[in-house]
Amino acid sequence: MLQKLFGFDKNTMNLKTELIAGLTTFMTMSYILAVNPDILGQAAMDKGSVFTATALSSAAATILLAFIAKMPFALAPSMGINAFFAFTLVQGMGYSWQAALAAIFIEGIIFIIISFFNIREKIINSIPLNLRYSISVGIGMFIAFIGLKNAGIIEASPATYVTLGKFTPAALVAIFGILLSTTLLWRKVRGGLFYGIIICTVIGIPFGVTVLPENFVPVSLPQSMAPTFMKFDFAPLLTFDMMIIVLILIFMDIFNTVGTLVGTAAQAKMLDKDGNLPRMKQALIADSVGTTFGSICGTSTVSTYVESAAGIAEGGRSGITAITVGVLFLLALFFSPLFLLVPSAATTGSLFVVGVMMMKTIKEIKLTDLSEAFPAFTIMLTMVLTYSIAEGITLGLLSYTLIKMMTGQFKQVSPTLYILSALFILRYVFG
Repeated sequence: MLQKLFGFDKNTMNLKTELIAGLTTFMTMSYILAVNPDILGQAAMDKGSVFTATALSSAAATILLAFIAKMPFALAPSMGINAFFAFTLVQGMGYSWQAALAAIFIEGIIFIIISFFNIREKIINSIPLNLRYSISVGIGMFIAFIGLKNAGIIEASPATYVTLGKFTPAALVAIFGILLSTTLLWRKVRGGLFYGIIICTVIGIPFGVTVLPENFVPVSLPQSMAPTFMKFDFAPLLTFDMMIIVLILIFMDIFNTVGTLVGTAAQAKMLDKDGNLPRMKQALIADSVGTTFGSICGTSTVSTYVESAAGIAEGGRSGITAITVGVLFLLALFFSPLFLLVPSAATTGSLFVVGVMMMKTIKEIKLTDLSEAFPAFTIMLTMVLTYSIAEGITLGLLSYTLIKMMTGQFKQVSPTLYILSALFILRYVFG
């Protein structure tokens, strides 16, 4: 039965190992339960509702993947896209979070269609490999910058735009969190980011950084999703800007998911002789359904987590690992008071370290060719300086097309990228 349901082979797999692998994966990615409400809360969303949406959509998507793909991967709201949601769409471009959720919902529906009809390869191949790497690096830098800003380590300056902030209690807790999280991960402590958040939350209590409510009870019934459930505003989707945003969301989701699946599967020797991942289509369907369901509940794009590699390293190879993670996310619903207690300063360490880990792909960028290095650098730099992932990607793709045309390398630009570049120019001219 376990083999039929979850792909568990009793001859080559061990049930206890699969369960431990699931627990390991959950511990390494459970920081999202504290970080996601904190990030989306800055888009004026109800944190309690977002917490429930985060746990529920993570559980649903991961359990679905366990059944239909029978693989040891876990899913949750994507780090990077949640920042794009809160700081680019809502704070930067001025859309309501209801409109941003509607964009996520449409993106999820389109991703489902793309997954069913196997269009993903054409989309992935339309974006040069160098730019895919630089998008990952740029998002990592942007996430780290957000963490520093939220803790007051970096603050605005009328003279220099940004400057080093004062060493307030919040900033000191955040700095300690960065150093602690880095140390724990260097020592290969499973759940290092999660432990870092918890320790900083506790340390923040005597300094007034963590505020304990009266009659605090760590366990409660799940928080209501009423404030965010099906709160869509579809009217802004008719604008040209929002059409571009949905396209960028699709690209980000596909690159993130496929890159994570293939990278972690290669580490576990799960790829076939041609380098393909069996049941990739089913994994992408679970991802896209999770995104659609998550937007209905009230959270940003759900994606496959690279932290799945931790469970795979422990020996997880089947859907039992995934369903263990899903069940643990469901249990977390009853501990919302603990996770919602976490201040922004306590999540700075995880944001900064996730940013550092996303930097590793910079070594894959072809920096010796200036026509490749220039657009890659444009993406990484402008994401941070414009405080917008969307602008960074848009300017990077546009600069790639223009520099390749000006250097006579027309064939290196895909037809899809020519069309996108024309749309980007129209957006800047008429937007």
